[in-house]
Amino acid sequence: MQWTTTFDIPEAQAKIDHHAHIYTVGSCFSTMIGEKLADRKFDVVNNPFGTLFNPLSISKVLEDSILELEIDEDMILSRDGLYLHYGMHSDVSAYSKDSLKRLIHKKHVQTKNQLENASHLMITFGTAWVYELVEEKQLVANCHKQPGHFFKKRLINLEEIHKIYIGLIQLLKECNPHIHVVLTVSPVRHVKDGIISDQLSKSLLRLACHQIADSFDFVHYFPSYEIMMDELRDYRFYKADKIHPSEEAEDYIWHRFKQSWIAPVAYPMMQEIEQIKKELAHRPFNPESPSHQKFLETLSKKIERLSQLFDFSKEMDQLRKHVDFRK
Repeated sequence: MQWTTTFDIPEAQAKIDHHAHIYTVGSCFSTMIGEKLADRKFDVVNNPFGTLFNPLSISKVLEDSILELEIDEDMILSRDGLYLHYGMHSDVSAYSKDSLKRLIHKKHVQTKNQLENASHLMITFGTAWVYELVEEKQLVANCHKQPGHFFKKRLINLEEIHKIYIGLIQLLKECNPHIHVVLTVSPVRHVKDGIISDQLSKSLLRLACHQIADSFDFVHYFPSYEIMMDELRDYRFYKADKIHPSEEAEDYIWHRFKQSWIAPVAYPMMQEIEQIKKELAHRPFNPESPSHQKFLETLSKKIERLSQLFDFSKEMDQLRKHVDFRK
C-alpha cells in the first residue's frame, strides 16, 4: 500500500559537482541546502545577508552587490547596543555604525565576486507579504523588533516581482554568462500572517517563479514547497512549532535535490566525506582505549589525504581534541 503521493522532478541539465561555485540567498531553506552542500565540501557562499523572506529584499542585496552601490545609511538603526540594517537580517550586526558599514561592504564584495564566477545561484522566496517604513516609504527585509506603527504591511503583486526579477536576471547574465539560477518556494509556513494569507502568498510566489523561469532557459525551478505539501503531507514531518520542516523532512528534501541537481560523479566523494563526518561524531565507550586511539589515527590519515583537495581545517581541529598524540 502506498502511503504518500510522489511525483517526478525534472532532471537538471546543469548539474552541480565539486567544481561548481554556488551562492544561496533568501529564506532559511536556502540556508539549509547551502549547509548540506558546504558539509560535503562544495564551494558555497551561503546566505551571507542572513535569512531574507521576500523577493524584493532578496533582489535588492544582489543588485546592490553587483552594481557596487553605496550603503543606504538611512536604513541603519541602533537597538540594544547593536547597529542593524533594515535591508538585512539581524545576523548582520555590529557594535558601531562604521563597523556595520564595513561588514556590509565586505558581504557586498564577497557576493559580487562569487556571482561573477558562480555556476549556480539558488534563490528561495519565503513570503509575498512585506513591510514598509511609513515615513521613509522604503521596504524592509526585517523589522528588527521596532514598534509596529513604524511600518505598513502589504502584499506585493505578481507584476512587481516579475519586473524586478527580469531586470535582476538580465544583470546577472551580463556579469556572468554561464550562471544558472535555481528558484524555489520555501516549505516553511508563515502562519503569523494567517493560514489563508500564507496560502495566498505561497500561490503568488509559485506563479512568480513559473513566469520568471519561463522567461529564461537558464532559470529553473525546484519544487521544495510541493515536496513538503504532497510527499510529506503530515505534521510528523514538522518540528514542534508546526512551522518548520523537521530534520527528517529536510533530509528527504535534500535527497530529492541531490537526485535532481547533484552530478553522480560527485556521489563517491560525498559519501566519503559523509563517512568522515559520522566517524568524527562517534562517541566511544572508552576514549582512552588503544583501539579507539587507533581508530582516530586512521581517521586522521583519511582527513589528511582529502585535505589536499578540500579545506578540512575544522575537522582536523575537532579531531585534535580527541587524538592522543603521545608516543
